[in-house]
Amino acid sequence: MAKPRELRRRIRSIQNTRKITKTMELVSTSKLKRAQDRVVGARPYARALAEVLGDLYAPDLAERFPLLRQPAADGTKRVGLVLITSNRGLCGAFNANLIREARRRMQELEGQGVSIDLHLVGKKGISYFKFTKRAVASQRTDIGDKPTAAHAAELVAPLMAQFQAGTLDAVEVVFAQFKSAVSTPPTTLRILPVTPPRADRRLGGSAVSTGTDALSAQPPNRLSAYYILKPSADAILESLLPLYVRNQMFRALVETAAAEHGARRTAMKNATDSAGDMLDLLRRTYNRARQAVITQELAEIVGGAEALKG
Repeated sequence: MAKPRELRRRIRSIQNTRKITKTMELVSTSKLKRAQDRVVGARPYARALAEVLGDLYAPDLAERFPLLRQPAADGTKRVGLVLITSNRGLCGAFNANLIREARRRMQELEGQGVSIDLHLVGKKGISYFKFTKRAVASQRTDIGDKPTAAHAAELVAPLMAQFQAGTLDAVEVVFAQFKSAVSTPPTTLRILPVTPPRADRRLGGSAVSTGTDALSAQPPNRLSAYYILKPSADAILESLLPLYVRNQMFRALVETAAAEHGARRTAMKNATDSAGDMLDLLRRTYNRARQAVITQELAEIVGGAEALKG
Protein backbone atom coordinates (compact mmCIF):
# COMPACT_ATOMS: atom_id res chain seq x y z
CA MET A 1 0.00 0.00 0.00
CA ALA A 2 1.29 3.48 -0.89
CA LYS A 3 2.28 5.82 1.90
CA PRO A 4 -0.17 8.55 2.99
CA ARG A 5 2.19 11.29 1.79
CA GLU A 6 2.33 9.83 -1.72
CA LEU A 7 -1.44 9.44 -1.77
CA ARG A 8 -1.94 13.08 -0.73
CA ARG A 9 0.34 14.19 -3.56
CA ARG A 10 -1.61 12.15 -6.10
CA ILE A 11 -4.92 13.46 -4.79
CA ARG A 12 -3.77 17.09 -5.16
CA SER A 13 -2.50 16.39 -8.68
CA ILE A 14 -5.79 14.83 -9.80
CA GLN A 15 -7.78 17.65 -8.19
CA ASN A 16 -5.80 20.19 -10.23
CA THR A 17 -6.29 18.15 -13.40
CA ARG A 18 -10.03 17.92 -12.75
CA LYS A 19 -10.24 21.71 -12.42
CA ILE A 20 -8.60 22.09 -15.84
CA THR A 21 -10.84 19.53 -17.57
CA LYS A 22 -13.95 21.03 -15.97
CA THR A 23 -12.96 24.50 -17.15
CA MET A 24 -12.32 23.22 -20.68
CA GLU A 25 -15.70 21.49 -20.64
CA LEU A 26 -17.44 24.76 -19.74
CA VAL A 27 -15.52 26.71 -22.40
CA SER A 28 -16.38 24.13 -25.07
CA THR A 29 -20.03 24.21 -24.04
CA SER A 30 -20.09 27.98 -24.51
CA LYS A 31 -18.35 27.80 -27.89
CA LEU A 32 -20.55 24.92 -29.00
CA LYS A 33 -23.70 27.00 -28.55
CA ARG A 34 -22.36 29.76 -30.79
CA ALA A 35 -21.05 27.31 -33.39
CA GLN A 36 -24.35 25.42 -33.39
CA ASP A 37 -26.23 28.68 -33.97
CA ARG A 38 -24.03 29.34 -36.99
CA VAL A 39 -24.79 25.90 -38.42
CA VAL A 40 -28.53 26.32 -37.93
CA GLY A 41 -28.42 29.85 -39.34
CA ALA A 42 -26.59 28.72 -42.49
CA ARG A 43 -29.02 25.93 -43.38
CA PRO A 44 -32.01 27.99 -44.66
CA TYR A 45 -29.79 29.91 -47.09
CA ALA A 46 -28.18 26.70 -48.36
CA ARG A 47 -31.60 25.09 -48.77
CA ALA A 48 -32.98 28.05 -50.72
CA LEU A 49 -29.86 28.19 -52.88
CA ALA A 50 -30.20 24.48 -53.69
CA GLU A 51 -33.88 24.90 -54.57
CA VAL A 52 -33.24 27.78 -56.98
CA LEU A 53 -30.34 25.95 -58.59
CA GLY A 54 -32.48 22.84 -58.97
CA ASP A 55 -35.27 24.86 -60.62
CA LEU A 56 -32.87 26.50 -63.07
CA TYR A 57 -31.02 23.32 -63.96
CA ALA A 58 -31.57 21.77 -67.36
CA PRO A 59 -29.42 19.30 -69.32
CA ASP A 60 -28.92 21.73 -72.21
CA LEU A 61 -27.63 24.40 -69.80
CA ALA A 62 -25.34 21.89 -68.08
CA GLU A 63 -23.44 21.36 -71.31
CA ARG A 64 -22.39 25.02 -71.38
CA PHE A 65 -21.06 25.35 -67.81
CA PRO A 66 -17.77 23.69 -66.77
CA LEU A 67 -18.83 23.35 -63.11
CA LEU A 68 -21.69 21.08 -64.22
CA ARG A 69 -19.45 18.89 -66.38
CA GLN A 70 -19.79 15.25 -65.40
CA PRO A 71 -16.83 12.82 -65.64
CA ALA A 72 -16.00 11.52 -69.08
CA ALA A 73 -17.11 8.12 -70.29
CA ASP A 74 -13.71 6.61 -69.44
CA GLY A 75 -14.22 7.54 -65.77
CA THR A 76 -12.65 9.83 -63.21
CA LYS A 77 -8.86 10.18 -63.50
CA ARG A 78 -7.92 12.76 -60.82
CA VAL A 79 -9.78 13.86 -57.69
CA GLY A 80 -9.04 16.74 -55.34
CA LEU A 81 -9.70 15.53 -51.76
CA VAL A 82 -10.04 18.16 -49.02
CA LEU A 83 -9.68 16.91 -45.43
CA ILE A 84 -10.87 19.23 -42.66
CA THR A 85 -9.52 18.57 -39.14
CA SER A 86 -8.95 20.71 -36.05
CA ASN A 87 -5.85 22.60 -34.98
CA ARG A 88 -6.08 21.36 -31.38
CA GLY A 89 -6.44 18.02 -29.67
CA LEU A 90 -8.16 16.93 -26.43
CA CYS A 91 -11.33 16.09 -28.36
CA GLY A 92 -11.33 12.32 -28.17
CA ALA A 93 -11.33 10.38 -31.42
CA PHE A 94 -12.66 13.33 -33.45
CA ASN A 95 -9.57 13.87 -35.62
CA ALA A 96 -8.72 10.16 -35.78
CA ASN A 97 -12.16 9.39 -37.21
CA LEU A 98 -11.82 12.10 -39.87
CA ILE A 99 -8.37 10.86 -40.87
CA ARG A 100 -9.66 7.28 -40.99
CA GLU A 101 -12.50 8.33 -43.29
CA ALA A 102 -10.05 10.19 -45.56
CA ARG A 103 -7.76 7.16 -45.73
CA ARG A 104 -10.72 4.90 -46.52
CA ARG A 105 -11.80 7.16 -49.38
CA MET A 106 -8.24 7.46 -50.68
CA GLN A 107 -7.83 3.68 -50.73
CA GLU A 108 -11.17 3.34 -52.51
CA LEU A 109 -10.21 5.88 -55.19
CA GLU A 110 -6.69 4.54 -55.65
CA GLY A 111 -8.15 1.04 -55.99
CA GLN A 112 -10.08 2.40 -59.00
CA GLY A 113 -6.89 3.81 -60.52
CA VAL A 114 -7.70 7.42 -59.63
CA SER A 115 -4.94 9.93 -58.77
CA ILE A 116 -5.51 12.09 -55.69
CA ASP A 117 -4.52 15.68 -54.90
CA LEU A 118 -4.67 15.93 -51.11
CA HIS A 119 -5.58 19.32 -49.57
CA LEU A 120 -5.40 19.57 -45.78
CA VAL A 121 -7.09 22.02 -43.40
CA GLY A 122 -6.05 21.80 -39.74
CA LYS A 123 -2.83 20.91 -37.91
CA LYS A 124 -3.91 17.41 -36.90
CA GLY A 125 -4.41 16.20 -40.46
CA ILE A 126 -1.20 17.91 -41.57
CA SER A 127 0.80 16.26 -38.76
CA TYR A 128 -0.54 12.81 -39.60
CA PHE A 129 0.16 12.91 -43.33
CA LYS A 130 3.53 14.51 -42.69
CA PHE A 131 4.35 11.53 -40.47
CA THR A 132 3.22 9.09 -43.18
CA LYS A 133 5.22 11.07 -45.79
CA ARG A 134 2.19 11.50 -48.03
CA ALA A 135 2.47 14.13 -50.77
CA VAL A 136 0.18 17.12 -50.07
CA ALA A 137 -1.05 19.60 -52.68
CA SER A 138 -1.85 22.37 -50.16
CA GLN A 139 -2.34 22.92 -46.44
CA ARG A 140 -3.99 25.54 -44.23
CA THR A 141 -3.74 26.11 -40.47
CA ASP A 142 -5.10 29.65 -40.20
CA ILE A 143 -8.83 28.90 -40.32
CA GLY A 144 -9.32 27.47 -36.82
CA ASP A 145 -12.73 27.02 -35.23
CA LYS A 146 -14.22 30.28 -36.58
CA PRO A 147 -14.42 29.80 -40.35
CA THR A 148 -15.82 32.54 -42.56
CA ALA A 149 -17.20 32.70 -46.07
CA ALA A 150 -13.90 34.29 -47.14
CA HIS A 151 -12.01 31.22 -45.90
CA ALA A 152 -14.31 28.95 -47.89
CA ALA A 153 -13.84 31.07 -51.02
CA GLU A 154 -10.04 30.97 -50.65
CA LEU A 155 -10.10 27.19 -50.27
CA VAL A 156 -12.39 26.38 -53.15
CA ALA A 157 -11.31 29.01 -55.72
CA PRO A 158 -8.15 27.17 -56.94
CA LEU A 159 -10.05 23.86 -56.97
CA MET A 160 -12.80 25.35 -59.15
CA ALA A 161 -10.17 26.78 -61.48
CA GLN A 162 -8.47 23.38 -61.82
CA PHE A 163 -11.82 21.67 -62.38
CA GLN A 164 -12.83 24.16 -65.07
CA ALA A 165 -9.45 23.72 -66.75
CA GLY A 166 -9.92 19.94 -66.79
CA THR A 167 -7.00 19.24 -64.44
CA LEU A 168 -9.39 17.73 -61.88
CA ASP A 169 -12.36 15.49 -62.66
CA ALA A 170 -13.98 15.86 -59.22
CA VAL A 171 -13.55 17.55 -55.82
CA GLU A 172 -14.57 15.89 -52.56
CA VAL A 173 -14.55 17.10 -48.94
CA VAL A 174 -14.09 14.97 -45.82
CA PHE A 175 -15.66 16.73 -42.84
CA ALA A 176 -17.60 16.07 -39.63
CA GLN A 177 -21.33 16.24 -40.20
CA PHE A 178 -22.98 17.98 -37.24
CA LYS A 179 -26.18 16.12 -36.38
CA SER A 180 -26.06 16.85 -32.65
CA ALA A 181 -23.49 17.53 -29.94
CA VAL A 182 -22.91 13.79 -29.50
CA SER A 183 -23.41 12.68 -33.12
CA THR A 184 -20.78 14.00 -35.55
CA PRO A 185 -20.03 11.22 -38.07
CA PRO A 186 -17.22 11.76 -40.57
CA THR A 187 -18.68 12.28 -44.04
CA THR A 188 -17.40 12.51 -47.60
CA LEU A 189 -19.22 14.93 -49.89
CA ARG A 190 -18.60 15.52 -53.59
CA ILE A 191 -18.95 19.24 -54.32
CA LEU A 192 -17.69 19.17 -57.92
CA PRO A 193 -19.11 18.55 -60.42
CA VAL A 194 -22.24 20.32 -59.22
CA THR A 195 -25.36 18.15 -59.32
CA PRO A 196 -28.41 20.15 -58.18
CA PRO A 197 -30.47 18.13 -55.69
CA ARG A 198 -33.82 18.42 -57.51
CA ALA A 199 -32.27 17.81 -60.90
CA ASP A 200 -30.40 14.89 -59.39
CA ARG A 201 -33.67 13.38 -58.14
CA ARG A 202 -35.29 13.79 -61.57
CA LEU A 203 -32.39 12.10 -63.34
CA GLY A 204 -31.96 9.36 -60.74
CA GLY A 205 -28.32 10.24 -60.00
CA SER A 206 -26.45 11.05 -56.82
CA ALA A 207 -24.86 14.35 -55.86
CA VAL A 208 -22.55 12.56 -53.45
CA SER A 209 -20.22 9.80 -54.48
CA THR A 210 -19.76 8.42 -50.99
CA GLY A 211 -20.98 8.96 -47.48
CA THR A 212 -24.07 11.02 -46.66
CA ASP A 213 -25.27 14.09 -48.54
CA ALA A 214 -25.29 16.32 -45.46
CA LEU A 215 -25.23 19.64 -47.25
CA SER A 216 -27.59 19.29 -50.20
CA ALA A 217 -30.64 19.96 -48.01
CA GLN A 218 -33.14 18.20 -50.24
CA PRO A 219 -36.12 20.52 -50.89
CA PRO A 220 -39.69 19.27 -50.50
CA ASN A 221 -41.31 17.32 -53.32
CA ARG A 222 -43.17 19.97 -55.26
CA LEU A 223 -43.74 21.16 -58.81
CA SER A 224 -41.02 23.20 -60.44
CA ALA A 225 -41.35 26.91 -59.72
CA TYR A 226 -41.93 29.42 -62.50
CA TYR A 227 -39.44 32.28 -62.68
CA ILE A 228 -39.15 35.41 -64.74
CA LEU A 229 -35.44 35.26 -65.51
CA LYS A 230 -33.50 38.46 -66.14
CA PRO A 231 -31.17 38.75 -67.89
CA SER A 232 -31.21 34.97 -68.61
CA ALA A 233 -30.82 31.56 -67.01
CA ASP A 234 -27.26 31.37 -68.36
CA ALA A 235 -26.23 34.63 -66.69
CA ILE A 236 -27.85 33.64 -63.40
CA LEU A 237 -26.25 30.20 -63.38
CA GLU A 238 -22.87 31.72 -64.18
CA SER A 239 -23.01 33.61 -60.86
CA LEU A 240 -25.00 31.03 -58.91
CA LEU A 241 -22.85 27.96 -59.53
CA PRO A 242 -19.61 29.30 -57.92
CA LEU A 243 -21.71 30.65 -55.05
CA TYR A 244 -23.26 27.21 -54.54
CA VAL A 245 -19.85 25.51 -54.45
CA ARG A 246 -18.46 28.08 -52.00
CA ASN A 247 -21.52 27.60 -49.82
CA GLN A 248 -20.97 23.84 -49.77
CA MET A 249 -17.40 24.36 -48.57
CA PHE A 250 -18.49 26.93 -45.99
CA ARG A 251 -21.10 24.55 -44.61
CA ALA A 252 -18.46 21.81 -44.30
CA LEU A 253 -16.14 24.16 -42.38
CA VAL A 254 -18.89 25.40 -40.05
CA GLU A 255 -20.23 21.93 -39.30
CA THR A 256 -16.74 20.60 -38.57
CA ALA A 257 -16.06 23.50 -36.18
CA ALA A 258 -19.30 22.81 -34.30
CA ALA A 259 -18.56 19.08 -34.23
CA GLU A 260 -15.09 19.79 -32.80
CA HIS A 261 -16.55 21.70 -29.85
CA GLY A 262 -19.11 18.97 -29.25
CA ALA A 263 -16.42 16.29 -29.28
CA ARG A 264 -14.17 18.30 -26.96
CA ARG A 265 -17.01 18.94 -24.51
CA THR A 266 -17.80 15.21 -24.40
CA ALA A 267 -14.13 14.27 -23.97
CA MET A 268 -13.59 16.79 -21.16
CA LYS A 269 -16.77 15.70 -19.39
CA ASN A 270 -15.61 12.08 -19.50
CA ALA A 271 -12.19 13.12 -18.20
CA THR A 272 -13.76 15.12 -15.37
CA ASP A 273 -15.99 12.19 -14.39
CA SER A 274 -13.04 9.79 -14.50
CA ALA A 275 -11.00 12.14 -12.30
CA GLY A 276 -13.86 12.21 -9.78
CA ASP A 277 -14.00 8.40 -9.68
CA MET A 278 -10.23 8.22 -9.24
CA LEU A 279 -10.36 10.76 -6.40
CA ASP A 280 -12.98 8.69 -4.58
CA LEU A 281 -10.79 5.60 -4.86
CA LEU A 282 -7.64 7.42 -3.73
CA ARG A 283 -9.42 9.00 -0.76
CA ARG A 284 -10.65 5.62 0.41
CA THR A 285 -7.16 4.21 0.00
CA TYR A 286 -5.69 7.18 1.85
CA ASN A 287 -8.15 6.79 4.73
CA ARG A 288 -7.34 3.09 5.05
CA ALA A 289 -3.61 3.83 4.98
CA ARG A 290 -3.97 6.54 7.63
CA GLN A 291 -6.12 4.24 9.78
CA ALA A 292 -3.49 1.51 9.48
CA VAL A 293 -0.76 3.94 10.60
CA ILE A 294 -2.85 5.11 13.58
CA THR A 295 -3.63 1.51 14.56
CA GLN A 296 0.05 0.61 14.38
CA GLU A 297 1.01 3.61 16.56
CA LEU A 298 -1.63 2.69 19.14
CA ALA A 299 -0.37 -0.88 19.22
CA GLU A 300 3.18 0.37 19.78
CA ILE A 301 2.05 2.65 22.62
CA VAL A 302 0.12 -0.15 24.33
CA GLY A 303 3.01 -2.52 23.87
CA GLY A 304 5.43 -0.01 25.36
CA ALA A 305 3.15 0.60 28.33
CA GLU A 306 2.85 -3.12 28.98
CA ALA A 307 6.61 -3.46 28.79
CA LEU A 308 7.06 -0.71 31.40
CA LYS A 309 4.64 -2.46 33.75
CA GLY A 310 6.61 -5.68 33.50
